[in-house]
Amino acid sequence: MTADGFGVLIVDDEPNIRSGLAKGLAREADYVETAGNAQEALDKFRENRFHLVLADVRLPGALDGLQLLDRLITAAPRTKVIVITAHGAVETAVEAMRLGAYDFITKPLDLDLLRMQVRKACDLYRLEVENEQLRDRLANAGEISGIIGNSSAMQDLFGQIRQVAGTDATVLIQGESGSGKELIARALHDLSTRSQGPFVAVNLGALPETLLESELFGHEKGSFSGATRRKPGCFEQARGGTLFLDEVTEMPAKSQVDLLRVLETHRYVRVGGEETIVSNVRLISATNKSVGPLIEEGTFREDLFYRLNVVPLHAPALRERRDDIPLLVEHFLNYFCQRHDRPLKRLTAEAMQALSAARWPGNVRQLRNVIERLIVTVGDSTISRQDLPPELTPHAAVSTASICTLAEVVEKAEKQAIQAALAACDYHREKTAQLLAVSVRTLHYKMSRYGLH
Repeated sequence: MTADGFGVLIVDDEPNIRSGLAKGLAREADYVETAGNAQEALDKFRENRFHLVLADVRLPGALDGLQLLDRLITAAPRTKVIVITAHGAVETAVEAMRLGAYDFITKPLDLDLLRMQVRKACDLYRLEVENEQLRDRLANAGEISGIIGNSSAMQDLFGQIRQVAGTDATVLIQGESGSGKELIARALHDLSTRSQGPFVAVNLGALPETLLESELFGHEKGSFSGATRRKPGCFEQARGGTLFLDEVTEMPAKSQVDLLRVLETHRYVRVGGEETIVSNVRLISATNKSVGPLIEEGTFREDLFYRLNVVPLHAPALRERRDDIPLLVEHFLNYFCQRHDRPLKRLTAEAMQALSAARWPGNVRQLRNVIERLIVTVGDSTISRQDLPPELTPHAAVSTASICTLAEVVEKAEKQAIQAALAACDYHREKTAQLLAVSVRTLHYKMSRYGLH
């Protein structure tokens, strides 16, 4: 019958040493047994599971300690073996390490040093086991093109991705910032017939309005100041592949018209050019905003929305898939330990519970960054609840429940300022925008965001 927990087998021909070590190491292991020679040790090893073997090099019988070491490592490579050598027996210690010994200790024995070696061997063994279990869990986890999830929300999403990927249908992905919208777009590309073509991603919210048309459709040499050569746009760069337009609701009105025309005619012209170019891309767009209010406010074209939203997909927020948090944590632990050349770390149960209960307003992106920070800053092999950022722990969440975030404070102040300005200008939007020193488009966006109709 196999015992549970971490087991130690002590092999020595002297009964006093065996009993003394068994008592001295009782607290370092879940169970300890002893053997007087190599053959007895092998018999006990076959009957039970030992994770650490402490063996004297000099043993009576046909097999000495080094031969026992060789057989144990061959039978169970993960088993750690610490050999006991005579003082000054350097060659024997070197030979033991060459055969695969975890460590060696010389006589007379230092029990405190031996306890430390046993604890380290125990930690290493458990980390190796957890690493293997992690690989198994990740191998069996639901995954599409690097997106990981076993929750029902993610399984539904994976089914939609598989169903849609093989078509050229235009897709609109909606979801909060950090929820993985670009990963979904890449998965659609990777599983499509266009997978051998380019995948071009453009963040429309990061482009100034004056450059947007040129970035999308390209320009000819001399078409404007600074245009020293012909430059292909994103539609041209993505020819035969997929074009991903992130933050599509940030497009100004003119660019919305231009994009709608391309979707309807599948043709476009470079800025300053005359040649009509046929569009050959699969278009996927994304937004972290609710489009309905933007349409009502007139800041986003309804006809363009219908063109983009042929197939709608929803990227679940992390709070909608909390069951996936332990799986994601393990994935990021493994990834960042390898990336930063650190030994594999693990989380205590309390730390994992705290991560699973956190708010995660930044979604998977925030979780990813937190795990990387912990890998870099925590020196121990185990990450405890005390190592987590204070804002993530349940205690912090309770004690600060009545405190607003800076973003919430800013939003509240903005809403109050816009309400006051609208009232002062008798709800004339152009005058209100001038009073607030913002563009009418920005005012429309803010009014829609705060429900100020």
